[in-house]
Amino acid sequence: MISIYNIKPQFQKLLMPILTFLHKKGISANQITISAIILSLVIGVLFWNADKNHWLFLALPIGLLVRMALNALDGMLARKYNQITAKGELLNELGDCISDVFVFFPLLKFQPESLYLVVVFIVLSLINEYAGIMGKVITGERRYEGPMGKSDRAFLLGLYGVLSFFSINITSISNYIFLILIILLGISTWIRIKKTLKAT
Repeated sequence: MISIYNIKPQFQKLLMPILTFLHKKGISANQITISAIILSLVIGVLFWNADKNHWLFLALPIGLLVRMALNALDGMLARKYNQITAKGELLNELGDCISDVFVFFPLLKFQPESLYLVVVFIVLSLINEYAGIMGKVITGERRYEGPMGKSDRAFLLGLYGVLSFFSINITSISNYIFLILIILLGISTWIRIKKTLKAT
């Protein structure tokens, strides 16, 4: 299925100079993971207050791009420099779920007309990640299939931030948008489960 995750190898190549710099400075993979979680909290707080200052909507595209880079860098550091640990894996997986809740929660404030659909979207996002994690538990291989994987969700929320910054209101179609996203999340979760079971 089409997913932004498919461009991850090219994205990682762009990050190689930063990876080398961080290693030389003695920055560990776990420190980067924790930084990504803290950044997500900051993004969520700025997003929540964006109705008071329109410029804060730009925290979404800018902040989420940085978060995607940090999420890639922690894994690259861990694999290349033998920093893979149980603590690191726990931080990475749990951190992703916590981060998603932080950054998506303000949607409940800005799209109240789609309140229940936003709740379902957030819950299914967590279930989608859980399905990916269970792939590793059962078969040893983490499942990242989309559509609407972590990278796709970050991209769309970044786009939402850009639209909101330019005062483009999606209220009239938000129910349809979140319904489509929920369906895509269901498809993604089903694909992950199916591939996990097929690999057993």
